[in-house]
Amino acid sequence: MPEFPPRRDDHPPFPFPHIEQTPPSRISDHPEFHSLRRAQRRFGIRATIVSAGGFLLYVLLSSFVPAVMNQPLFGRLTVGLTLGLGQFAVMGVTAWCHARHLRTRVDPLARGLRSRLQHENASRARSAARTDGSGRPLQPGTGGFRTW
Repeated sequence: MPEFPPRRDDHPPFPFPHIEQTPPSRISDHPEFHSLRRAQRRFGIRATIVSAGGFLLYVLLSSFVPAVMNQPLFGRLTVGLTLGLGQFAVMGVTAWCHARHLRTRVDPLARGLRSRLQHENASRARSAARTDGSGRPLQPGTGGFRTW
């Protein structure tokens, strides 16, 4: 399992107006990352409440109101069996809504954040690039040696 560095606590919870803002050094410090996490978390909480709430309602009805659950609808099909099969529909709809939410809300935020961070990393790499004797820039981390 990968180990993540501990959260940095050396920055204040609010920006100081007289200190110039530096770009975040980690992705978890980026404000867009927080909006991405917030979008995922909001939907996840709602989907969990609906799915678990529906299942809990089914269990509670089965335990405390068995006479209602045993009411026949059509032939041998009862209210309890219909609600039990309805759990599959609830889970399917929840999974479909989750995929749609990711595709429409979360993925565009993630793509924008990824492209912005790649652009920032490329501009940092260009500014930190050194040149060798021939005037060509060296790639970061090559240690002054040409690579094939």
